[in-house]
Amino acid sequence: MSGSADFLPTLQRLPHFGALQPDTRQALAAAAVLRRFASGQVIYLEGEPAESIYVLEAGWIKATRMTLEGREQALMFLRPVDIFGDIAVFTGTAYPGTVVALEPVRVWVIPAKTILELIPQHPDLAMSIIRHLGERVPHYVNLVEDLSLRSVEARLAHTLLQNVELHDGHLMVPRREWTTFDEMAVRLGTVRDVLSRALKTLEAENLLRVEKQYILLLDPKGLAERARR
Repeated sequence: MSGSADFLPTLQRLPHFGALQPDTRQALAAAAVLRRFASGQVIYLEGEPAESIYVLEAGWIKATRMTLEGREQALMFLRPVDIFGDIAVFTGTAYPGTVVALEPVRVWVIPAKTILELIPQHPDLAMSIIRHLGERVPHYVNLVEDLSLRSVEARLAHTLLQNVELHDGHLMVPRREWTTFDEMAVRLGTVRDVLSRALKTLEAENLLRVEKQYILLLDPKGLAERARR
């Protein structure tokens, strides 16, 4: 699907892009192409030329880097609606990580050449992009802080609190089909065995309870304290 007005509602939901001028929105919609990826499918590989920007409309994705030993380090996990692939396009570099669909996803693809041509013509688009990129900076600062200064238990507590949902009066983190211990370990920058021990430690402290479909937060205040250690 190309040049579709169907992209406009997604663009409206994208943080910082909802207030774009009508002509800017139409120019982006005219260039956007809808693509679908199956669970586990690679969207792009680390080191590939940055030829497109992607807008995630549905589903979850992960961006990772791979060490020479084959260990994954997560750069970010994204849910709708968000942009990815943009930093490489605006810096003129290759994609810094590999992006994989964690479940069936829908993304709108905008050619890098097109968006780079639109930016000088549409100052409102330039400002939206600046604000979006500005939000990426604290994310990576926090990632460095997590990996270098926080224990696995603290990183786990912090991540759970970021993703908590209220269901039937209970605070819990749903375990999606792809939320295996291995994927959780990648997200936290550790390995499965260490993650398992961290969960058991927090369970023993009555801060949470691990169920098959969700992780129940028993003591959010205690978890928040744990996240600061």
